Amino acid sequence: MSKHIWVVDDDRSIRFVLSKALKRAGFEVSTFERGNDVLEALESHRPSALVSDIRMPGISGTELLATMKERWPDIPVIIMTAFSDLDSAVSAFQGGAFEYLPKPFDIGEAVELISRAAAEGEKATLSVTDGSVSSTSGLIGKAPAMQDVFRAIGRLSQSNATVLLTGESGSGKEVVARAIKDHSQRAKAAYVAINMASIPRELLESELYGHEKGAFTGATTLHRGRFEQAKGGTIFLDEIGDMPMDLQTSLLRVLSDGYFYRVGGHEPIKADVRVIAATNQNMEERVKEGLFREDLYHRLNVIRLRLPPLRERKEDIPRMVEYFLRTGAKELGVEPKRLTKEALDSLMAFDFPGNVRQLENFCRWLLVMAPSSEIRPQDLPPEVQSATPSVVAFSPAASSEGDSTWRDALRREVTERLAASEEHIWDTVMEEVEQTVIEAALDATDGRRVEAATRLGIGRNTLTRKLKQD
Repeated sequence: MSKHIWVVDDDRSIRFVLSKALKRAGFEVSTFERGNDVLEALESHRPSALVSDIRMPGISGTELLATMKERWPDIPVIIMTAFSDLDSAVSAFQGGAFEYLPKPFDIGEAVELISRAAAEGEKATLSVTDGSVSSTSGLIGKAPAMQDVFRAIGRLSQSNATVLLTGESGSGKEVVARAIKDHSQRAKAAYVAINMASIPRELLESELYGHEKGAFTGATTLHRGRFEQAKGGTIFLDEIGDMPMDLQTSLLRVLSDGYFYRVGGHEPIKADVRVIAATNQNMEERVKEGLFREDLYHRLNVIRLRLPPLRERKEDIPRMVEYFLRTGAKELGVEPKRLTKEALDSLMAFDFPGNVRQLENFCRWLLVMAPSSEIRPQDLPPEVQSATPSVVAFSPAASSEGDSTWRDALRREVTERLAASEEHIWDTVMEEVEQTVIEAALDATDGRRVEAATRLGIGRNTLTRKLKQD
């Protein structure tokens, strides 16, 4: 007997595409326009899995999910939405969703996910967590790589697992650490951060674990360290890769035994904390070079999240600029400003070696230094103005014929083919455009297909399929 999938979405095109793809994969499919219709149908029938949009007429996907987890908890529910922000992802997972599917999605990967949900069948999904979910300011991203991060934060909200955040400097590791804390079961408890590279080695042990009065010269009072300050909450160990080797042993002991000692103390103190560590270094290389203990690395590397650099998720730049300009204006006490399309295009062409932090600093610079409320290309920081665009294909400068945009070049190509009475122009041109875009992405990523697919915003399977069609 074939598995039965229900799809509910007020968007007719989504229902059609998913239904066609799922039927082709061997599923029976029923579609619904409203969540209320699903609840009515559930009184007499049960699907193997349900795929639901969040925003619909009548009850929302979130409300539908809550009702199903209460009355039919064995039915896996996949939540999909075009409004792919962190709060949506977290609320979906905290509500018990099997998976979170941001739109637009690769149809092949969507079918694979739904197949996995249907196969789960009777297996229980994530439990519901009581309490409100707070919005995490500054964590913005529609790019596929960031959606992966959002999903991970949603799943991590249900556990106290140790997390290792990796990524380039300025990619937002501390923002993500705070988001994990804010959406965890320890949300209302303390959050304590310490930069392992900024504290002198001789003081680091005392900063981490505290010291007793008289433990060393200058220790005139009892000092409670960061682990003790974070009791019941979360401790963020930034730049963990720079931790001195001789202190790594003590941290390993804390993570393995769950206890620590103040410097000069003899009584064990329970480390009731959730540990989140971060680094911009290659930890595997640090271990190979003997600069980081392998056993400690494995203790920290329970759940690993890679934060993509900003150049890999440029589609997020417009929303981030709008956010930084709005919040920056309030903090600096200045009038709000906005970028012209031309200025935004210039920012989009910049590679941002300093990542999100550099973009935020640029926005603050513009709020203070730009002469008017409308920011033009000539108002941008000198680094942006002097930068050479990394991709010149289809740019005005790339055309020797005087075309003003890549669209003009494409229009001319199509016009010439029409004049030559060429047939099947749509198929051939679209195929050539697809191949050109994919080849450019592969060149930019040195042939790494997963990274190329991520940067293009398509599924890995889709990219591979397109290549095979060539």
